[in-house]
Order: sequence, then C-alpha cells, then structure tokens
Amino acid sequence: MNLSTIILAAGKGKRMKSDLPKVLHPLLGKPMIHYVIETAHNIGSTQVVLVIGHEKEMVMEATRNMNVKYAFQIEQLGTGHAVLQTHAMFKEYDGYILVLS
Repeated sequence: MNLSTIILAAGKGKRMKSDLPKVLHPLLGKPMIHYVIETAHNIGSTQVVLVIGHEKEMVMEATRNMNVKYAFQIEQLGTGHAVLQTHAMFKEYDGYILVLS
C-alpha cells in the first residue's frame, strides 16, 4: 500500500518570540523541518507534502532540494484547515496518508 506524508509547517511560532518560522529554527545545525522530511522519506513515503504559509518563501528555499511538494495555507485557520489545503493533491490517491507537525 502506498504511503504519503503531509507535514504541517504553516505556523508562525509566536511562542518562540522570533521572526523566523518555527520550522526553520535550527536543531543540531539544521532546520527542524529537515528532520521531519528526512523521517518521512526514510519510512517510505512516496510523496511528501509541506503545508506552508507564514514566510513560505523562506521555507521553500530551505527545503527546495528535499523532494517535497507544497500546499499553501494563506490564512492559518487550524489543523483541519491545513490538511484540507492538500485535498486536490490526493484526489485520486489510493493509500495511507500520515499527517505530521
């Protein structure tokens, strides 16, 4: 059975008190989002989709060579809304979808 992963990465990270998107904060020398993407690929995801919004250009730049697709959440209206932004990408999909933050 196919496996795809949706990674929720659109938030601002207000509690981090930084202008840097929270997914780009470094952990052991690389942005946190890299660990999540690498894990998705390592478990066999055939498709990895990042839902991005806040500072989306920065997130795209930091992940451009990581074999991911992008869905855009312009207004942050919650987790369910974020996942809904990927609907068109999975319209004909037959398989499992793992949602990670």
